[in-house]
Amino acid sequence: MTLDELQATLSTACPVAVHLMLPDGAFVPAHFHITEVGRVQKDFIDCGGTIRSTAACVLQVWVATDTEHRLNTTKLRSILTLAAPLFPSPDIPVEVEYEAGVVSQYPLSAIEATPAGLLFHLGTKHTDCLAKDRCGVPLVTADGCTLPGCC
Repeated sequence: MTLDELQATLSTACPVAVHLMLPDGAFVPAHFHITEVGRVQKDFIDCGGTIRSTAACVLQVWVATDTEHRLNTTKLRSILTLAAPLFPSPDIPVEVEYEAGVVSQYPLSAIEATPAGLLFHLGTKHTDCLAKDRCGVPLVTADGCTLPGCC
């Protein structure tokens, strides 16, 4: 989900609670805080020698001891409004950074309206070789066939 999609959802939402569900179905404790909104850019060179760049809007989530705290859609919308100058374009993916043993980043994959508020579904990230053709990894089609001449 992109920042502009998130903002569009929040702009039409009533002031309701925000809940975060991790990929395994567990929930971030309801009293979480959004402590940072950042534009994180990674510039790198892949194993085939191509220079690449990625960027994301990262919402850092922190759980404190103030168990009565609840983030609602209005407060999140105002936090994102404050962060708007960081994003020249809102067409940027949103990720949630959360620490549960280790710090992890989860892409925001969907938002669902529930009786308890808005449920943010968090997805998973995976590593990949971006230059399979240049580093000897066979290219495989969706149906599982290896493309000729790639090995």
